[in-house]
Amino acid sequence: MEVKAVARFVRISPRKVRLVVDAIRGHRVEEAIGLLRSIPHRAAPVVEKLLQSAVANAEQKEMKDVDRLRIRYAVVDPGPTIKRFLPRAMGRATPIRKRTSHITIVVSE
Repeated sequence: MEVKAVARFVRISPRKVRLVVDAIRGHRVEEAIGLLRSIPHRAAPVVEKLLQSAVANAEQKEMKDVDRLRIRYAVVDPGPTIKRFLPRAMGRATPIRKRTSHITIVVSE
């Protein structure tokens, strides 16, 4: 049985979050949490919180053994981009793109 947790509109670019998610994909949940606590990226606490949410969802669905959960599927998709402009010299403007992410984690036994 698979259980899913999704975090949407996270204000970190998908490229940066993918570095963290790629490091934990396929690991057991306890190992992944240990890895996330040692990874010095800004996305690591966000992904750890999402992983804890997936484990809580598994407990809520009364899965047989929560200790044997593995990360079956973890993906980061781009969300909407917030567009801003920064004034520059001689009346010009530079676009600034603030990217967002949709993170999905699926755990199973």
